[in-house]
Amino acid sequence: MMTQPTAVIFDVGNVLFNWNLRFLYERLIEDDRALDAFLRDVMTMEWHLQHDAGRPFAETSAELIAQHPEHAALIAALGPRFNETIRGEVPGMAALVAELHGADVPLFAITNFSGEFWRPFRAAHAAFFDRFRDVVVSGDEGLMKPDRAIYELALARFGLRAEEAFFVDDNIVNVEAAAAMGIAAHHFSNANLLREVLAAQGLLGDCEVSM
Repeated sequence: MMTQPTAVIFDVGNVLFNWNLRFLYERLIEDDRALDAFLRDVMTMEWHLQHDAGRPFAETSAELIAQHPEHAALIAALGPRFNETIRGEVPGMAALVAELHGADVPLFAITNFSGEFWRPFRAAHAAFFDRFRDVVVSGDEGLMKPDRAIYELALARFGLRAEEAFFVDDNIVNVEAAAAMGIAAHHFSNANLLREVLAAQGLLGDCEVSM
């Protein structure tokens, strides 16, 4: 008989909260073509992923400004204004997290996120994340999904065996990496489908939802 998961591990960006560098920079660059060029050629995702791996913004921004001095102010803006790259909760997910919490399902997260950006973001959404027992942040650990090591670290820290966890991520590569370890994993697309999958896993029951 297969063991059913007893805890849920979430990704954060674009599972729990909408995230995109564009959300900040569309406020700062009015011309759409200039905005597209900036995000394609200057502030690229490849560059940003260094923060998720643990590099400090002071270093990465200094390097990028040296390459693109004409964009110095725009590049420097990301540090103090990172929370503006987050645009609210993914529809339906706040209610679903509250429902799971109300059902006493242990909640955790593994996120590819800069440690220095995570702290002010976490503080701005304290009521939401207070429902989570622990969060593994890649930038603090020097490990990133889909590296097997970050899943192993998370399971050990959360006190879970692989078969006790249900993992949710919008990146299929991260989902496949979790599944390869024996973790039940779901490729996230929307809250309604996730709710159905969680119910099928026996993780949702009748409960009082407090927002």
